[in-house]
Amino acid sequence: MGSREAAERLVVALDVTSMEEARAWVERLWPEVRFFKVGLGLFTAAGPAAVHFIKERGGRVFLDLKYHDIPNTVAQAVASAAALGADLLTVHVAGGRSMLERAVQAAEEAAARHRQARPKIVGVTVLTSLDARALEEIGEALPLSDLALKRAQLAKAAGLDGVVCSPLEARTVKLAGGPRFLAVTPGIRPAGAELGDQARAASPEMALQCGADLLVVGRPILEAPDPLAAARRILSQMEAAMKEREGGAGRAAAGRDDAAPGAERGKERGGA
Repeated sequence: MGSREAAERLVVALDVTSMEEARAWVERLWPEVRFFKVGLGLFTAAGPAAVHFIKERGGRVFLDLKYHDIPNTVAQAVASAAALGADLLTVHVAGGRSMLERAVQAAEEAAARHRQARPKIVGVTVLTSLDARALEEIGEALPLSDLALKRAQLAKAAGLDGVVCSPLEARTVKLAGGPRFLAVTPGIRPAGAELGDQARAASPEMALQCGADLLVVGRPILEAPDPLAAARRILSQMEAAMKEREGGAGRAAAGRDDAAPGAERGKERGGA
């Protein structure tokens, strides 16, 4: 079973179309999984009830409705999402800076009115189902990696808490936005899993090594012969990757400490 930190970083996508299915999945995966994504399919079918159920159960909600409209309309939607108690929600960075800034403002105001924490807002840079050919078809001239970086920089400048990006772009996102700028990564596929419609996927270990903060997993768990066992395997892989990353950081710090006296001696001898 994965550690508590691993469990806080794993988001299971409830890609179902009824409240009954959603309730069954939450109960089936609890308490190993406590963070769930409510997307377009479930929210269209069940509405706010899906969010209320997870929150009342004690879980966290990633409300992934990818708001993309004129600033006023998005601000209204974000305020309603904040009032529902969503912990994390998405907007399309392609909506522009004014839309993004209004979204952040609306979330802050709604949270203050309801005396609760403001939901984190992350921007969708480039959908993980898109590749270079698909971007060319819709008229995007920039290379995929450059477009994702440019949109991540805009999200940061507009006050968003992070972005949704492919695991392969997480390292660049963290370098551009800083260590507190969230990299939320769908397209997680354990070794041997089918890619489905994900064009830019990675394993849980690779995603964390690249700097991902939250890993969103749907079909590899929901379609597994034993979904709870699949979730536990992913949590275990995440825990191992986090330990390895912490160990690497510790070794790097120790290396710098060890090098310091030598550097000083070099200066004393006239070295560079």
